[in-house]
Amino acid sequence: MSVDLHHVVSGPADAPPLVLAGSLGTNGHMWEPQVEALSAAFRVIRVDLRGHGRSPAPEGPYSMADLGGDVLALLDRLGIGRTHFAGLSIGGMVGQWLAVNAPERLDHLVLMATSPYMGPAQNWRDRAALARAKGTAALADNVVGRWFTPDFTAEHPHEVTRLRDQIADTPDEGYAGCCGAIEHYDLREDLHRVTAPTLVVAGADDPSTPPDGNGALIAERIPGARFVVLEGAAHLLSWSHPAQVNTLITQHLASADRYGAGMRVRRSVLGDAHVDRAEDRRTAFTEPFQDLITRYAWGEIWTRPGLDRRTRSCMVLTALAAQGHWGELAMHVRAALRNGLTPDEIGEVFLQAAIYCGVPTANKAFAIAQEVFDEAPAD
Repeated sequence: MSVDLHHVVSGPADAPPLVLAGSLGTNGHMWEPQVEALSAAFRVIRVDLRGHGRSPAPEGPYSMADLGGDVLALLDRLGIGRTHFAGLSIGGMVGQWLAVNAPERLDHLVLMATSPYMGPAQNWRDRAALARAKGTAALADNVVGRWFTPDFTAEHPHEVTRLRDQIADTPDEGYAGCCGAIEHYDLREDLHRVTAPTLVVAGADDPSTPPDGNGALIAERIPGARFVVLEGAAHLLSWSHPAQVNTLITQHLASADRYGAGMRVRRSVLGDAHVDRAEDRRTAFTEPFQDLITRYAWGEIWTRPGLDRRTRSCMVLTALAAQGHWGELAMHVRAALRNGLTPDEIGEVFLQAAIYCGVPTANKAFAIAQEVFDEAPAD
């Protein structure tokens, strides 16, 4: 019987859904480095797996079918027919189970620091027994020591402590029950059945799921899978290498509908009224160009998580002023305001431009910006 998974939703309600499932001994807070970046383009649903965080922890052991069934039940409750799915460690095992057993529910799949088989089984029986006998706190130091490289641990001790506390706070029976699911888990001979476009990401220095024989095996057996190894990363690579992971996830998922992703960002940045006017003016002659800018300018570049939208607006304002593209400048001053820049900050951008692009250029830019600021507030 499924349990009602605790979950947190962020991002536009009309954006493609993306379920995030984390490592053994973590909860939805594990995904903090991903939330802001991914929520710009996706309806992000962070779940606490059965026995973790604020989800129920029934008596174990559990099976991978239990964990996957919980996710399917959550999708049903949320009215989601199909979703993207990204999972790390046991979350990636759940993703593999879903891709094999419920392929009609998945769009794109991201598997990070995971494996199709985590034997020998005795290791997981022993870990479950220790969790039940002495509690998850007894496991926390050893487990978190495998999540990060020594350099990351030395440079970010407070972050490591926070994540260690997630392990110690995991219910003993929940942790042990999930160990039982891993104990009996083996999808090595089923991966050829996965049809979802799949990205596999591994950490070069991951002692728990080394790239060879884990990520490499998954990528080899899932048709068409892409395999990426992050240098200097251990097991919890989503936390230690967030910029790389966010970009990899976004680009993999956005490839499913580059135009749709671009249109959502375009509307968010420029406003519905502007985009609607542009769409109303679309003709057979201009349609290829409108398609081009929506898919590539907005769907390929503006969706990338490496820079926030405030920074991108500053860059666009500078570039437009430098090139004298005055017809576009007012539109992007409005966009900068929508992206959170204040008039004073926009003024700082143009003051900087005065030094490197010339005083006459800045003078014109200030005049156009002032006209925008003097407009009646948009609906």
